[in-house]
Amino acid sequence: LSQPLVHPLRSAASLCHGACVELESDTEAVAHEGFKLGCISCKRRGEVRARASVNWFFKASDETEFSHLYSYEETEEIIDPRFYGRLGWKGSNNTRDLQDGSITIHNVTFNDTGTYMCIFSRVLIYPNYNFQTNSTKSFFLNVMPRRTRGLASIVSEVTMYMSIIGLQFWLLVEMIYCYRKIAAAGEEALRESEAEYLAIASESKDNCASGQVAE
Repeated sequence: LSQPLVHPLRSAASLCHGACVELESDTEAVAHEGFKLGCISCKRRGEVRARASVNWFFKASDETEFSHLYSYEETEEIIDPRFYGRLGWKGSNNTRDLQDGSITIHNVTFNDTGTYMCIFSRVLIYPNYNFQTNSTKSFFLNVMPRRTRGLASIVSEVTMYMSIIGLQFWLLVEMIYCYRKIAAAGEEALRESEAEYLAIASESKDNCASGQVAE
């Protein structure tokens, strides 16, 4: 039986569809607004089938133990009563192979300040066996009364502008250097052409003189 042909572009698109980048979660929320708790765990072997579940835990700033906050495996479950009606799934959809386990807190309060921990439990499904892996990420969330610009953001912006200025200065220097190099090459070519023209003219004059002597 002949095998169906797979269009190369379609094959490439299917490979690119599984691209995954592990970004860190933001750590500053604003009171009375929504906030996304980010948690991404990329699967290292894209060609291997897998299923995964995500569990979130929370430890308030005045607590010493984590409490089970939220669970997701095909369906979500809010476990901590303090977050009833305020959590929503923002991760991977329409798949059991979860790689984005992010959730959203609606109407953030100052009591939401604390440490959040996300645990990915992934089962890699091979032809003859299954392999269990776990990935844990945690971060401290600080709730602010209003939105502020962090020092890192300011430093990043200043660095960006300095890089742009430096790049423009470097391009200006390169343009001046190239202009001078082209001008020097043009002058050299002009001198060579002038010397060649004089040599040809001198040779023609000598030939004419030789012809007259011969006559």
